[in-house]
Amino acid sequence: MLQQSLKDLESAFKNFFQQCADFPKFKKKGLKESFRFPQGCKLEQQNNRLYLPKIGWVRYRNSRDVVGEIKNVTVSQKCGRFFVSIQTEFEYKIPTHKGGEIGIDMGIIRFATLSSGEFFEPLNAFKTYKGKLAKLQRQLKNKVKFSRNWQKLKAKIANLHHKIANCRKDFLHQTSSKISKNHAMIYVEDLQVSTMSTSAKGDAEQPGKNVKQKSGLNRAILDQSWFEFRRQLDYKTQWQGGFLVAVPPQNTSRTCPCCGHIAKENRQTQASFECVECGYTENVDVVGALNVLERGRAIVHASTIRAGHVRRACEVNFIGGQQQEPTESSSLLAMGASRNPRPLVRGGCQPISRLLLV
Repeated sequence: MLQQSLKDLESAFKNFFQQCADFPKFKKKGLKESFRFPQGCKLEQQNNRLYLPKIGWVRYRNSRDVVGEIKNVTVSQKCGRFFVSIQTEFEYKIPTHKGGEIGIDMGIIRFATLSSGEFFEPLNAFKTYKGKLAKLQRQLKNKVKFSRNWQKLKAKIANLHHKIANCRKDFLHQTSSKISKNHAMIYVEDLQVSTMSTSAKGDAEQPGKNVKQKSGLNRAILDQSWFEFRRQLDYKTQWQGGFLVAVPPQNTSRTCPCCGHIAKENRQTQASFECVECGYTENVDVVGALNVLERGRAIVHASTIRAGHVRRACEVNFIGGQQQEPTESSSLLAMGASRNPRPLVRGGCQPISRLLLV
């Protein structure tokens, strides 16, 4: 464990000197508590047992089959529960994706709207448990700090936050898996969530306007986890042999997909779109998804033409273990598509008994 900590410290300083991260700081107590075993671990999947150096054999609840050679094992604790993540290495051939292409418009009323007209309702995990969470936090305020009742109530709040995160994570995984399995080329908006969720509070000299409304909007935006959804789509699309392309999001809901006219007046209400030029009508989220699809196609077409290729980018697939065409790869990289091959290393969290680790 000590040598692994030194490796993590070395990586942290490398990232700092390469200007990829801030100066390393000491880990805070209670935040991402974990330790890693780089070697000496043994696994018996048939008996659901795992051997950890200096701890011994422990039982765990198996959530998936572990395939390949074990490289390292990480034990972590969350809300009083212990989890083990087993990272393995194995050979895998990236398949040829036979799906089509799709554009995705992200939103709050509709979590994700596809250019085909299909949409996914938002989960709003935080909004669902917001009342219960506020009640527990009010009760915590009236308790004596660090007392037994205070600690019990704080553990309840932590468990509720953990439940909200798990609900959101499960929803994102199910949605991203369904989309990535059915489509080889996925176009998404390059949304800057941190900029969109900036507070409107202002300062003493220039106080903000509609601060309460903006605060509620920011909370709703962060509850959707758009960036995490895009991250999951990215690596799952690579696993399936497809590509993910990010396009500029400007005026996607104000541009007519029929005639190309751009005007603020095209968006009649929050949900309806009617072009003032040609009279085209459609749901505003579907319009946004169609425009994302067209912009993605234009980016792919321009990139492949510059590289000297006339094939559609969705016909180009990466096959594991084979040399790729440098012109095609460079063109897809230039347009923002994910070029990395499917990683040969996988890890997954398995819950293990806390009593056996003590």
